[in-house]
Amino acid sequence: MKKYLPLIALAFLAALPLMGLSSHVLHLIILVLIWSIVGMAWNLLSGYCGQVSFGHAAFFGVGAYTAGILYLHGQVSSWWGLPASIVVATIFSFLLGLIVLRLRGPFFTLATLASGEIIRVLAENLVWLTKGNTGILLQERTWVDKTNYYYIALAIATVTFLVIRLLVRSKLGYYFVAIREDQDAADSLGIDSTWYKTIALCISGAITGIAGAFYTNYMGYIDPQIVFSLPDVSTITIMIVMIGGVATYFGPFVGAIIMVLLGEAIRSIPGLGAAHLAFFGTLLILIIIFLPNGIVGGFQKIIRRFNFGGTSQ
Repeated sequence: MKKYLPLIALAFLAALPLMGLSSHVLHLIILVLIWSIVGMAWNLLSGYCGQVSFGHAAFFGVGAYTAGILYLHGQVSSWWGLPASIVVATIFSFLLGLIVLRLRGPFFTLATLASGEIIRVLAENLVWLTKGNTGILLQERTWVDKTNYYYIALAIATVTFLVIRLLVRSKLGYYFVAIREDQDAADSLGIDSTWYKTIALCISGAITGIAGAFYTNYMGYIDPQIVFSLPDVSTITIMIVMIGGVATYFGPFVGAIIMVLLGEAIRSIPGLGAAHLAFFGTLLILIIIFLPNGIVGGFQKIIRRFNFGGTSQ
């Protein structure tokens, strides 16, 4: 049964739009898919390869602006931004890796955080290219109905899941895990850790970039404060994976469901404003204390804790 779980989940998700869901509910599910894609990308780099990034907003924003700039200056459909974002985000990730991958641990983390903020400031000031804080608005939406957007997001999420699963189970994945566990030991075994970390960064950046390009097409408007946001993109991405389960296949999806639905529920309460961030922070602390491997990683612990399935011996 466990072997067929991904297929069952995919069949269920493919049938969702046929169940007569409201436009708002479908919108929330599309957001879950977008954030699960970004979460899977972050999980590959940070969960499996051990390079904790606080700068994934940079990749997301680069992908988003690739689609937006093609539409604004190239006079072509912003959907061309999806394949273009893979190329642009990969090149950007490689160039960034030449700088930040020279660092380890918290120094790497701080370097990625700084890179995200640098790119945001550049996007705000290169007005001739990005229109600055005015942002880029798509004048015409491809579809009014959200069903087609949903299936495109589902297709990207499915391909991302399959690619990451293949990578993790390949020799490349074993190299990633070896670097995560002990980089010096990996180097001593002949693994070129810098090269393989660069590969992980480029793949992670490319996946995040295509999620950003889809976001532009779906939302129809972007500005630097939205797509390069440290709290609303980079931090939320980390929390999604930490809550769902680091270095697990389904963790990013579970974390995205929780974060999107809880965020929507809290924001709908009058007077709370941005209190959802404080709530998420509290939730993350509790997860780290009681379920350090996240909900998916600690699922057996949850079952034992609540004694599901019978009395413990």
